[in-house]
Amino acid sequence: MKQIEEPARRIPVRAEVDVLVVGAGPAGLMAAQAAALEKGTKVMLVESRGFLGGNMTIGLPLLGFLGRKGNVVIKGLPLQFVERLQEKGLATHHRACPLHVSLTMIDPEGTKHLAFQIIKECGIDLLMYAFATDVIMEGNTVKGVIIDSKKGREAILAKRVIDCTGDGDIAYRAGAPMNYGNEKGIPQPPTLMFSMRGVDSRKLRDAVADHPDVYDIDFIPNEFFRADDNCTFVGFRNQIKKAREAGYKLPVERTIFMTGMAPDEWWVNMSRVNGIDATDPAQYTQGEIICAEQNEEIVRYLKAYIPGFENAYVDRVAPFMGIRETRRIVGEYILTEDDIFNCARFDDVISVASYPVDLHHPVGGDCSLYWCPDCYDIPYRCLIPQKIDGLIVAGRNVSMTHLALASARVMAPAMALGEAAGKAAALSVKENVELRDLDVRKLQESLKAEGVYFRE
Repeated sequence: MKQIEEPARRIPVRAEVDVLVVGAGPAGLMAAQAAALEKGTKVMLVESRGFLGGNMTIGLPLLGFLGRKGNVVIKGLPLQFVERLQEKGLATHHRACPLHVSLTMIDPEGTKHLAFQIIKECGIDLLMYAFATDVIMEGNTVKGVIIDSKKGREAILAKRVIDCTGDGDIAYRAGAPMNYGNEKGIPQPPTLMFSMRGVDSRKLRDAVADHPDVYDIDFIPNEFFRADDNCTFVGFRNQIKKAREAGYKLPVERTIFMTGMAPDEWWVNMSRVNGIDATDPAQYTQGEIICAEQNEEIVRYLKAYIPGFENAYVDRVAPFMGIRETRRIVGEYILTEDDIFNCARFDDVISVASYPVDLHHPVGGDCSLYWCPDCYDIPYRCLIPQKIDGLIVAGRNVSMTHLALASARVMAPAMALGEAAGKAAALSVKENVELRDLDVRKLQESLKAEGVYFRE
């Protein structure tokens, strides 16, 4: 590759803070709020887009608030966030689901607005439209980040940095050991969500409930879908087979769509681009284009083969592809699928999770789900990168195997990890200790005081 040499230059310092959070998705929002709630902590949140909420704004349900026993296992700040949406009629209840354990639908625009409210209430310094493009290092310690925007290159100095970029951008640039995708370096594929309105939901529900011989549903009894309640339809493999025989080009083996907030609204999760690296803008661009093309064919299929969609129309398209997997740090501990299936317990637990291992196959068009009997602990060490100080991560870039991440990547666990990371960063500043040396018992007590759930 042809290269040029960039001359050295002096960069202005935009801000100096105690805790800097990079990325304002589900994990980043909770991290910033948790850090700011620690009295006297100066917090800044940097986001590359012009809105907050990340994957909470693209039409996906919040998965993972309930455990296999029907109890709420994600509490604390994430639960408070959803309860505030519920008070405004902008989120549904947490419905137990035989396939996905639990589903909570949220309104994307209402989520954005509430996020802004919380940032203002907590006194967090928010900066949007800025990319964190490099790190400021002192030996092996992160001392801040370099951002790029229309203003040019600037520095933000911080005593602790929280990487909530999803892609581990800060950890990667700091030189932390990283993993990527499966054992062959292939990640789970992304999806570009879209919503359809004008769906005859009663016709859809009754057709599926009345004709299980025609409309095959993965794992869940068809009668489950008759009630006017939160749900995700996963299946219709026979319909996809018929459509392909008729010449339709569909990228997946299953039909997947889920309720929205309006009675006639359904969000569709069926586009798929295998093998793209979402950390490469050229591949990301191609992925968006391909998904948009796929979605046109998917709409045509739904209207022709799924009852109730005959007169439906596309109402909204997500502002970006939902990325399931890219880089993950190699932390002080790597959570494994065996930990999940064995309902592992850890002394340094900072969150629990109960969502199944939900693997969208890196190759091909199918998915697999594997459940744990109850719920499992996520240890603090999964948030701490090896070899690098001054940095903690939260969200889908934490230290886990490819299969373990397929469980913990969903939004409720990501929010819980964000809360833990934010609280840990603030406490480590307050006590003047490195993040890896923080007394986890104090962190656990602080999280319990905010209502975080731990198993007895």
